[in-house]
Amino acid sequence: MLTLRPSLERGHANHGWLDSRHSFSFAEYYDPAHMGVSSLRVINEDWIDPGAGFEPHPHRDMEIITYVMQGQIEHRDTMGSHSVLRAGEVQAMSAGSGILHSEFNPSDTKQLHLLQIWIQPNQRGVTPRYDQKDFSDSQGITLLVSPDGRDGSLPIHQQASLYQIKLDNETAQFNAEPDRTYYLQLARGTLAVNNVPMEAGDGATLSGETQLSLTADQQAEALLFELP
Repeated sequence: MLTLRPSLERGHANHGWLDSRHSFSFAEYYDPAHMGVSSLRVINEDWIDPGAGFEPHPHRDMEIITYVMQGQIEHRDTMGSHSVLRAGEVQAMSAGSGILHSEFNPSDTKQLHLLQIWIQPNQRGVTPRYDQKDFSDSQGITLLVSPDGRDGSLPIHQQASLYQIKLDNETAQFNAEPDRTYYLQLARGTLAVNNVPMEAGDGATLSGETQLSLTADQQAEALLFELP
């Protein structure tokens, strides 16, 4: 079964320096029908102005994933991590027992475009952890995040995996587990999932499926979550 979440039905907040679309309830946007899917709690699509960003703020007991689509993001945290992620790079941070971090667009001229993702962990109070990796050269279906860091993916504290899908005028097949829940977020382009067309910004919850057929008539980029 596939349930579509159209892009324009997402929550919207414009703070001037930050323009954000919320797939699920977040901050001042509240919709009891869209509180997340399984352990997936937040997908925010953010556009951040040059030189702007989030001042140091706390998190705990959350797996936070940042997927950079355009521009750069500068990260600092109380673990001593300091890095700049560029388009195609992914950041995974386990907030665990507690962490402070800041995220800024370091450019003077270019807008930052990213997906901010929160996954609820299956362990509380773990030691905070930070990882990042460049997946910009990946094509097809690529594992980005997993519980055990297999196949070069980034580890998180949850029985959930995140795949990148990058297709160019082609069809790919994904073997699904019928007892798992899947959520697909289309980042760019158009994509048909089991013959259901999707446009950029759309999301879809899939359950009870054994096979996902993914067809792109042109270039398409998506994130596919496999959830408990």
